[in-house]
Amino acid sequence: MRKIATALLLSALLLCVPLTARGQEIDLSPTPAATAAPKPLRLPPVSQGPLLETPPLHPDCAAVLLMEADSGQIIFQMNADIPRPVASVTKVMTILLTLEQIDAGRLSPQDVVTVSESAAGMGGSQVLLDVNERQTVDTLLRCMIVGSANDAAVALAEAMYGSEALCAEAMNRRAEALGMTGTHFENCTGLPARGQQTTARDVAIMSRQMFAHPRYFDHSAVWMEDIDHGDGRVTQLVNTNKLLRLCDGCDGGKTGSTDEAGYCVSATAKRGDMRLIAVVLGASSGRQRFAIAREILEYGFANYRKYPVAVRGTRVRGRLPVTGGTEAGVALMLDGDLTLLMNKGDQRQIQLVPDLPESMPAPVEAGQVVGHVAVAVDGRTVAQIPVVACEAVPVKSLGIGRILQRWIAEM
Repeated sequence: MRKIATALLLSALLLCVPLTARGQEIDLSPTPAATAAPKPLRLPPVSQGPLLETPPLHPDCAAVLLMEADSGQIIFQMNADIPRPVASVTKVMTILLTLEQIDAGRLSPQDVVTVSESAAGMGGSQVLLDVNERQTVDTLLRCMIVGSANDAAVALAEAMYGSEALCAEAMNRRAEALGMTGTHFENCTGLPARGQQTTARDVAIMSRQMFAHPRYFDHSAVWMEDIDHGDGRVTQLVNTNKLLRLCDGCDGGKTGSTDEAGYCVSATAKRGDMRLIAVVLGASSGRQRFAIAREILEYGFANYRKYPVAVRGTRVRGRLPVTGGTEAGVALMLDGDLTLLMNKGDQRQIQLVPDLPESMPAPVEAGQVVGHVAVAVDGRTVAQIPVVACEAVPVKSLGIGRILQRWIAEM
């Protein structure tokens, strides 16, 4: 049933080569529909197995995971789905919600927050905020990212949701939306609380979302900074993420440690066009967690590369037949970018398999999804790229004479 459609795409979507390498087969000229809605296609990290079934390293910690950030592809993992406390790594979700509130316009970096008694009274790591002290959202966000300040986290939670308890509820809703099936939050700081837990996989999922916000990196690489409390008192922030000075390309991360959680970190580094995320949970010391994170990041950069498979707006050679339209066919293009993570020495087969109807009835709208291309690696489907119409094809008008003739014939 799909011979025509399959022949149409197979002439353009050749097997085992990136689309960008076949200019003679595909029209790569950009179209308005191709650039109007940049929606990066990302591989769901939860549904894809790791590239390596057995970790190549043997880290001495409770759980570990290495992920490529753009695709969400997991390179390897160990005990990635065992729930456990992660201490202040919990603040990744608090930071993420703050960044999303700012992006949505519900919170401004310049908004001034008055510190409550509950926020000022938080224990653990803090920036020593006073009751009724006034600080901007941007300053509190920096204190949380750089210094892992519990008082700043609670102040922001209250500014966003009215209370820390309501913030925890929002954190759980966001976790559910992200598919973080092993996570439950009781507070916004990561201080010990009954029932509060997450997994290495879920930490990677929420960290990936956090690292997708450019505003995060305005703060994350700050090594040391003074915070002015406005009354002549100054607190010095020192970044808790020592990987900034230990690992080439490291520009962000979140640490945490308690007796229950051990020493934890979710760190990221970027070299060239590739960003990796390393999650280490339950190490026996701060030094060890950083050593493990650095080791697995170095492994990832040394052994893997990004392989461009498809580019949004790539035109498919030929036209899909349209019945009852002003045109006999419609041009098609891909509506997704896709880059796969490959071992540098890997020659695995990548196949692009079209799935389109034999024809389409008019009307056809510009940008209308008409099918997809399945991306298979070694015969296993890892992603689907939508295929859309490049332009509109209206219904062909019959005219009054032909309408009367058809009406009489049907009497």
